[in-house]
Amino acid sequence: MTGNDILLWDETLFKDLSVLEPDYLPEYFPHRDSQLNALRFALKPALRGMRPLNCLLVGPPGTGKTSAIMKTFREVEAHAPNVVTVKVNCQIDSTRFAVMSRIYRQLFGISPPNSGIAFRKLFETVVNFLVSSEKVLIVALDDLNYLCCEGHANEVMYSLLRAHEQYPGAKIGVIGIVNDASDLYCLDSRVNSVFLPEEISFPRYEEGEILDILKDRVRYGFYPKVISDEVLKLVVSYVEKTGDLRVGIDLLRRSGFNAERKGRRMILFEDVEKAYEASKLLHLCRGISLLSDPEKQLLELIAKKDEIKAGELYKSFHELTQLGYTRFYGMVNRLQTLNYVDADFTGKGKRGRTRIIKTKYEAEDILNCLKKA
Repeated sequence: MTGNDILLWDETLFKDLSVLEPDYLPEYFPHRDSQLNALRFALKPALRGMRPLNCLLVGPPGTGKTSAIMKTFREVEAHAPNVVTVKVNCQIDSTRFAVMSRIYRQLFGISPPNSGIAFRKLFETVVNFLVSSEKVLIVALDDLNYLCCEGHANEVMYSLLRAHEQYPGAKIGVIGIVNDASDLYCLDSRVNSVFLPEEISFPRYEEGEILDILKDRVRYGFYPKVISDEVLKLVVSYVEKTGDLRVGIDLLRRSGFNAERKGRRMILFEDVEKAYEASKLLHLCRGISLLSDPEKQLLELIAKKDEIKAGELYKSFHELTQLGYTRFYGMVNRLQTLNYVDADFTGKGKRGRTRIIKTKYEAEDILNCLKKA
């Protein structure tokens, strides 16, 4: 390594590190035009002071659902001062009071009292303000399934969706964001009868799409020639393995730090490989933490075996949870879609086909993540 190849102590590979932050909202948001257009169409009535259409955004983690919401909300806010948009992270705000408090803070700029105020009173204050100020409220419930886990989904959804019946003039639209439509098993018929969302699908990005998006982050995040096309393709291969674009963005950031630590002006293969070793468990654990309790129990049963036949697995799962085969079958398919398990058919078995299920990660890594979830 020559003197010109060594990165000096006051130099950096990053042109703009914020571009590689997980919450960065890029100007360039490709390969999601149909989803953005569907969202814009659903929210269009709000621009005219009317109640928007409800939506349900469905797709695996890291497929652009939250970014699409935030981008659309920015557009709405820029053109419609009478519309208030609120994104609620239901992993954090997982109770009905927490959700309503988040909306209250967005409307009034302050938090409601910590104690001594009931959910109903808080809700009335919010809705009365919307009616008196003639504002339209759009609420995005990110990871809506977490409200199901806590048993608050039906009351939150019912209150928001039917507010106009008790408070004439109230205009509220709800956008649910989930990894899988089956996550909403907890919603009862009275909620489903008024929710009736426009379902917008966010499929996993394909290889060329991943490369296109990461190239844009490299262009604005790093100085020229910091990362070669060959090294970027390695990053893309890791994203394909996990199916989560956020993994690729995190890998770029970590790889840059690894190269800087070695005083290099370029990111090498070894920087990416080391970064992946450090981050793969982080992303695996984050993904597993988003699973429902029955899904975690099912994954644990699979991880404790090298491989297991579907029939044997269902028997153990049913004894543990009392859930039926339809739910079991759906969960196996979902774990396979999320890339946690392989569930392939073989020629063995009484009827010529049986499903063999095994984990795609090291069983020990999955079990460690389940302990933390």
